[in-house]
Amino acid sequence: MFIQTEPTPNPNTLKFLPGRDVLGTTTASFSDAAMAQSSPLASRLFALGGVTGVFLGSDFISVTKSEGVDWPVLKPAVLGAVMDHYTSGEALISETAPAAAGGEDSPIVAQIKELLDTRVRPAVANDGGDIIFRAFEEGVVYLHMQGACSGCPSSTATLKHGIENMLRYYVPEVQAVEAVD
Repeated sequence: MFIQTEPTPNPNTLKFLPGRDVLGTTTASFSDAAMAQSSPLASRLFALGGVTGVFLGSDFISVTKSEGVDWPVLKPAVLGAVMDHYTSGEALISETAPAAAGGEDSPIVAQIKELLDTRVRPAVANDGGDIIFRAFEEGVVYLHMQGACSGCPSSTATLKHGIENMLRYYVPEVQAVEAVD
């Protein structure tokens, strides 16, 4: 198994590409070892020490390190943990998350989600992250940044100058975009 790595705009996050499907059409984000209990792979990565975040994307794994840890030291351990996980045959997620509540989106929310899914998420995934729609209230779109995007120095600029401008152009009802945890 050959695992490629790519830098991300966040210097504390590296993107690992195992050359096979990771989560397909879904994503999972873990910000600590307790949250990672449902993922054997994420648990392995947090057990290495120095890991502060794990994001599982369609075909990649983004790992965020703490400030005091150097990538030349941590990267080989992450590569080993990813390889060990894939050779073990364990599932990436051992528990299924509860299904999201159903319901119809308003036409404006549907348009916002469509723009995010087709124009924003693919670009953000290239940088090792994801962006999740949380709400649209009183002209403000609330988005959650995951993976390499969470804590990235350029994420605020991406939100304000990129995503907000695009959404305001296509959806006049949008007045602002805000990041939420």
